[in-house]
Amino acid sequence: MNNEDLRDKRRDFLKTSALVAGGVMINQFAFAGGHSSTDDTIKIALIGCGDRGTGAAFQALSTKQNIKLVAMADAFQDRMDNSYKVLSDKFKDKVDVPVERRFVGFDGYQKAIALADVVLLVTPPGFRPTHFEEAVKQGKHVFMEKPVAVDAPGIRKVLAAAEVAKKKKLNVVVGLQRRYQTNYTETLKRIQDGAIGEVMSGQVYWNSGGVWVKKRQPAQTEMEYQMRNWYYFNWLCGDHIVEQHVHNIDIANWVKNAYPVSVQGTGSRAWRTGKDYGEIYDNHAVELTYADGAVIYSQCRHFEGIANRVDETFQGTKGRTYLSAGNNGVIWDLKGKEMFSHPTKGNANPYQTEHDLLFAAIAKGDYKFADAERGAKSCFTAIIGRYATYSGQTIKWDDALKADNSLMPDQLSWTANPKLMPDANGLYPIPTPGKSKII
Repeated sequence: MNNEDLRDKRRDFLKTSALVAGGVMINQFAFAGGHSSTDDTIKIALIGCGDRGTGAAFQALSTKQNIKLVAMADAFQDRMDNSYKVLSDKFKDKVDVPVERRFVGFDGYQKAIALADVVLLVTPPGFRPTHFEEAVKQGKHVFMEKPVAVDAPGIRKVLAAAEVAKKKKLNVVVGLQRRYQTNYTETLKRIQDGAIGEVMSGQVYWNSGGVWVKKRQPAQTEMEYQMRNWYYFNWLCGDHIVEQHVHNIDIANWVKNAYPVSVQGTGSRAWRTGKDYGEIYDNHAVELTYADGAVIYSQCRHFEGIANRVDETFQGTKGRTYLSAGNNGVIWDLKGKEMFSHPTKGNANPYQTEHDLLFAAIAKGDYKFADAERGAKSCFTAIIGRYATYSGQTIKWDDALKADNSLMPDQLSWTANPKLMPDANGLYPIPTPGKSKII
């Protein structure tokens, strides 16, 4: 197939996706959010212009495909301006986003999505379900960062949109990048071929020193303060067990090729206790129990000045394995003899690989990626972990999925209040096991 054939196939692919999305063409845009040119340019829109959003756009524009950034959206003008400057300075010929295509505010995502073939969804995760639903509705291919939701209603919305995306043959990649990292993929191939037998136990960790804090400014409304400090509020972040530790929990589900039927655990605020840290815990320890009786232990914490650990280990009936983003993937037999080791040295950057593979498929007109469902289910595993640690109860998967406990504000505006508000001393209500009603 020559280059012209590939361009024709991709144009047909994008056109078909958009036609299926809307049934008919309802406006002047020919297809795929207005992609009506006869060249092979893939138009992208960036939704969420913070550091990670800028990084995702950087990776998309660094692929070998003919890609152009044509629209951007963010709630904050300063984040928009900074992201635009960074990207336009680096990719002068690939960034075509005049002021009228830079949308600031809570509803800008709809306008930006309409202008692109592919959307990058990289806002704080509380917004992800609504943004993903809209992208699928408009017939767009999607890269979306993890986590894809922060509560059960959000997960249900993502799962429903994922089914629609499959029917429309829209490629969806979720930023659980270990799924695209060679030492993981090569080790998992062997585990799933039976190298360590039936996996009966495991331990997954993300123990580190925590993240940034942005001080409250005098003129800020409560909505702006929480948005600026999104990591510390569950309606935006989901707690660090969801926002960060989901990577390791996803590996547990990948190794088991299943999702837990129940979760129990404990957590608290032991080190990070002041009013600058919103409502989230700084440590969680949970047990994931699977239908076959296997139990995988999951631990994450944000303490400064202590030993860090970010990795995964699993034990099976024939051997054991060790996995880490920065170390070899290793498999041993029951006597400790090394049977396999895949080095990290020379591996491609998995953050870049996600985009390389996604845009290569789109350029060829291929439907290859449907990450949304498994991404949602691994995120939900982490969400149930939060439900368990906050409540002190054993939480069953099926019960949790039915929960009507949306964390999202009733209204999104700078003058509206989030559901969680501080007291007179600036302190936020903290979940108390045995007392807090979580689901």
